Amino acid sequence: MENRHRHAVIIGAGPAGLTAAWQLLKTMPDMRVTVLEATDRVGGISATIEYHGNRIDIGGHRFFSKNRQVNELWRELMPVQGAPAWDDRVLGVKKEFAPHGPDPEATDRVMLIRNRVSRIFYRKKFFDYPIALKPATLINMGFLNTLKSGCSYVASMLKKRPEHSLEDFYINRFGKQLYRMFFEDYTEKVWGIHPAKLSASWGAQRVKELSIVGILKEAFLKAVNPRHKTRQTSLIDRFFYPKLGPGQLWSIMAKRVQEMGGTVRMRAEVVGIQSKDGFITQVRIAHEAGTETLPVDYLLSSMPIKDLVAAMDEKSVPGETRRIALDLPYRDFITVGLLVKKLSIRNKTRIRAINDIVPDCWIYIQEREVKLGRLQIFNNWSPYMIQDRERIWIGLEYFCNEGDTLWNMPEKDFIAFAIEELAKIRIIEKDDVLDANQVKIKKAYPAYFGAYEEIEKVRGWLDGFQNLFCIGRNGQHKYNNMDHSMLSALEAVAILQSGKLDKTSLWEVNTEKEYHEGERK
Repeated sequence: MENRHRHAVIIGAGPAGLTAAWQLLKTMPDMRVTVLEATDRVGGISATIEYHGNRIDIGGHRFFSKNRQVNELWRELMPVQGAPAWDDRVLGVKKEFAPHGPDPEATDRVMLIRNRVSRIFYRKKFFDYPIALKPATLINMGFLNTLKSGCSYVASMLKKRPEHSLEDFYINRFGKQLYRMFFEDYTEKVWGIHPAKLSASWGAQRVKELSIVGILKEAFLKAVNPRHKTRQTSLIDRFFYPKLGPGQLWSIMAKRVQEMGGTVRMRAEVVGIQSKDGFITQVRIAHEAGTETLPVDYLLSSMPIKDLVAAMDEKSVPGETRRIALDLPYRDFITVGLLVKKLSIRNKTRIRAINDIVPDCWIYIQEREVKLGRLQIFNNWSPYMIQDRERIWIGLEYFCNEGDTLWNMPEKDFIAFAIEELAKIRIIEKDDVLDANQVKIKKAYPAYFGAYEEIEKVRGWLDGFQNLFCIGRNGQHKYNNMDHSMLSALEAVAILQSGKLDKTSLWEVNTEKEYHEGERK
């Protein structure tokens, strides 16, 4: 097919949308490429929000992938540090810096090498995440819980449950006692529904082969060879991170897309999609000046499937397809940024951190008496995320549904509520809070229950449009990491270039087990 003057419209300027634009312009320079972003920022939920000189990473984003193409793309946009960052220098941390890489103290366009430290906070104590079988864990659990956990794990090994739900999935891998301690309540916080009602496919996608057996294997290999590098992404020790947060990389990519001849339009919301004879023909967008219609030769969509189907001409959508799509569930997300003088929790690890704070990037809050799901410590992601390095900049993460009590709570009241919760579990003192703000994100997490069980019917209908490609987390209604969203975009462009009608490989991104077990060539 002749591509000169062909127009590819991409919905969404997140990791998937921008990667698709990048790849199209790089491999098909005669293609006209337009990216439409409904908000005023790029990066999707990988955006970085700045408030009074401090930066919030929405959800926390580790840059780690076993895919060579993704890693090369990241490094092309932001080279890996070749000299110590500020906190590396102060703490005397030794790392394998990139030869001739940039100095973070001299330039902003640099990818930092960071330590992955994430723990569970349960009963006012810290547990490794993922759970590690070592003396500290057993002491914190107590003799009775340890005994129960061992017995229930043996029982789960002897008799496997049919995996009809996420609860079945977890119990088969960890036993009922550990499931109840470390998975049941937290999972319900995240999704607003009990794991017994969630699809096991969520666990199969996110947890992969991680289990007690996997944990024991990794622990043994580490003991035998301290230099052993884990092959499971859930257990990585280090990751890359843009100096000024993940949004920095996507801003650089958006700029490069424009330099390559593409167009990135902000505050341009797709409100209508027209089709004819199995092809998408045009999209209607709403912006500050009114509405506008754009012709389409190819449409790559990272907008939520629910919104994509809703935007299509109602007469063209079968009733059952529309019903399923409009009922697809999502979880929304609220982050409260708090600037505090100090934390009440102490650093009892061997890992040093500035101001001797706990070294965690994020902490999973398992305490049942609070709604708080996760706590980020932005100082530990990058020392450049905070303006005053004598202070501590943290993010309190809540999972909710648009329109529920948490979502509708006035900002001032919600911030007060969040501060109260954090003080309740003795992580801060309320008097130590210096500043605060709130960020809301709609449809942050596509959920795996309800109408999701019928999503294959919607997918089949969408695939019937030869020039439509669904990419990214919301575009495929899959809980993708950034690299998976990028891979879906790369795969979509490859299919587009080949002219093939079969899009099976596009939907298979982030489903194959071997992705976590070895690097793709």
